[in-house]
Amino acid sequence: MGFRCGIVGLPNVGKSTLFNALTETAAAEAANYPFCTIEPNVGQVAVPDPRLETIARIAGSARVVPTSLAFVDIAGLVRGASKGEGLGNQFLANIREVDAIVHVLRCFESADITHVEGRVDPLADAETVETELMLADLESLERRVPTLQKKAQAGDKEAKAAARILAEALELLRAGRPARQAVPRDADEARHLAQAQLLTAKPVLYVCNVEEAAAASGNAHAARVEAKARAEGAGCVTVSAAIEAEIATLPPEERAAFLADLGLAETGLARVIRAGYDLLGLVTFFTAGPKEARAWTVRRGATAPEAAGVIHSDFEAKFIRAEVIAYDDYVTLGGEARAREAGRLRAEGKAYVVQDGDVIHFLHGG
Repeated sequence: MGFRCGIVGLPNVGKSTLFNALTETAAAEAANYPFCTIEPNVGQVAVPDPRLETIARIAGSARVVPTSLAFVDIAGLVRGASKGEGLGNQFLANIREVDAIVHVLRCFESADITHVEGRVDPLADAETVETELMLADLESLERRVPTLQKKAQAGDKEAKAAARILAEALELLRAGRPARQAVPRDADEARHLAQAQLLTAKPVLYVCNVEEAAAASGNAHAARVEAKARAEGAGCVTVSAAIEAEIATLPPEERAAFLADLGLAETGLARVIRAGYDLLGLVTFFTAGPKEARAWTVRRGATAPEAAGVIHSDFEAKFIRAEVIAYDDYVTLGGEARAREAGRLRAEGKAYVVQDGDVIHFLHGG
């Protein structure tokens, strides 16, 4: 199961620097974490999770494999992209293919790096991108909704569910609000909203790219973006892409000291990756044994058979039961055998909803 976060922004905001730092950091840690470049502008990046190392140590695992997210460096947007300006058509097509938007905003002053519109104003930059996405969605729905409404009036049940939720999204867009604020009444409406692939229905994480001195505490520009994110219910992370690029060139053993000198407990990239994971509503479960400890990703609310299917499709089709140990029990009791002895290993059936941190062994038919 792959989840993709698209990195977007105006030209010269630090978007590609951030992407390159993400991928270079992953490549530098290849001895510990697998990394691959799927395409020139797509990087598969490990999700930092200290629980995995703890589980591996207890299980005596010879190999540790984290779960991952794909980050996509999407072509820079310019005003008029919704009408095909610049690389507008490519930009919009690429966004349709991702699950969430990581919106990089320039929150630093620099006479050496020109801004495409001649000023540093992250809120105005955000509005430029959001406007282009809303215009593209508006054009799409103004074509589709009338057709769906006609079918609904003719008694088409599928069209009725689609028409209601997409008409709500259309009204939101006409009012200058994103489609993600539309509220499906049931699973059918949620499905139709997802299938519409609306650009403004995707969750958003704002990344404030600040100067080195502001990496630990942020600055006035970043504070304005944080306020915007809170008002929207969006995510927000402050990083210095220049620092992250420098960290990416350091040997892993030197990074902690470098971060400490800057007053940072961890890299900004680690926070971006985790925030992207949270943004998508994902949870992690683990499998562990002498050969390997591995983290796996499922959407929040996934059942045990669905989680088994992430490992192998046959496991879902031939699912019998899941033996589950909560992470805290696994650590406190010292592994599977003692958890079983203490009665903390549970046999769960097809209806069980996987919880973040579960250590699971799946039983399935041959």
